[in-house]
Amino acid sequence: MLIKIYPENPNPKTIAQVVEVLKKGGIIIYPTDTVYGLGCDITNPKAIEKICRIRGIKPEKANFSFICADLSHISDFIKPIDNTTFRVLKKALPGAFTFIFNANGNVPKLLSSNKKTVGIRVPDNDIAREIVKELGNPILSTSIKDDDELVEYSTDPELIYEKYRDLVDLVIDGGYGDNLASTVVDCTQGEFEVIRLGKGDLSQFLG
Repeated sequence: MLIKIYPENPNPKTIAQVVEVLKKGGIIIYPTDTVYGLGCDITNPKAIEKICRIRGIKPEKANFSFICADLSHISDFIKPIDNTTFRVLKKALPGAFTFIFNANGNVPKLLSSNKKTVGIRVPDNDIAREIVKELGNPILSTSIKDDDELVEYSTDPELIYEKYRDLVDLVIDGGYGDNLASTVVDCTQGEFEVIRLGKGDLSQFLG
């Protein structure tokens, strides 16, 4: 199923329709402020395993992150952070970043690898955040762009739908996506270490 949602003013009825799919263990493809994401409810192990099969990776090897609605939502899943880190997050989010933190016991075991860390996003995209708010807990986030694919597959929702229609339950057309992924920042050692440079520029929020 392909449904249209306008990012400027997401229709609550359509958001509720997406959430219903997620609650039943469905897999969705949704827009973020970077590339389109493949996702499910993080509390559903079978759905997470299905995403691993789609991506062709083992759950224990997967470096999935997940989408939170806001900063207070993040604190439910990570070990306490210092004031400096909190201030930077407050400035940088919502934004095109994936922050890696030490996970607490609320993170499903399938999502916290042997390293006990978790990547968290609060995208600057109302569709993704409204889905999470309505669902009541985060959704999994893994980009659908593969390095060997044409860039257009990750930006045009209709092409994405053509490719994934038999693998997922629902594709959201939220307009053209970006083809640049989020900037990944490791915060597990108490400092900010950029381990993948993407769309977000962290330097403007430091100092």
